[in-house]
Amino acid sequence: MNEQVKKCVLNAGAGPANAGRLHFAFAPSAWAEVRLDIDARALPDLVGSFSDMRGIIEDARFDALWSSHAVEHLHAHEVIPAFREFRRVLKPDGFALITCPDLSAIARYLLAEGSEAVAYNSPAGQIRPIDMLYGHGVSIANGQTSMAHNTGFTAPRLARVALEAGFAQVRTMEGECFDLWAILLAPEASVEQIAPMFADTALAELFADLGVKQAASSPA
Repeated sequence: MNEQVKKCVLNAGAGPANAGRLHFAFAPSAWAEVRLDIDARALPDLVGSFSDMRGIIEDARFDALWSSHAVEHLHAHEVIPAFREFRRVLKPDGFALITCPDLSAIARYLLAEGSEAVAYNSPAGQIRPIDMLYGHGVSIANGQTSMAHNTGFTAPRLARVALEAGFAQVRTMEGECFDLWAILLAPEASVEQIAPMFADTALAELFADLGVKQAASSPA
């Protein structure tokens, strides 16, 4: 019996090759990952900026794209070009899964608790609203200047940007840790075929109108 041909997902802004950085919906048994990062020290498969992947990635190469806490590092003028690149490298029936800080959730917490209140603890240390807005201050002070945040997203802004970049449909939801999640569908993508990937996860909320069941307690 021939081995099943895996689909291919681009991890855009992958960072270090740590286990668990690819969303678990992209099961290794069914998906092959290609990592792209601007920092060669992260040892990605491809080195470059996802705001311009021409010359390193051909059109319609990937079935899906995953980007976790990377788009906020773009400068404002790079946002539309980056999302156009996301669309360009996807197949006509592909999709992108994006997560980033949620400015709306951060603003609510900031107004209630202040800019320097500890919102949560992460492997990098304590995280405050000012870190979520501008990048983790301790990491930046230690020389990781690429951790700086240069733009930000609310659900309406992310949806507007994605539609302007050529995606046909955008589904967004607020996460549980001041994060925003979005599924961006290319013009020929079938939401009915994509939704089962996220059944029994917190991201099932993105497909609630299709009757996809959300897990009672599950990571995104």
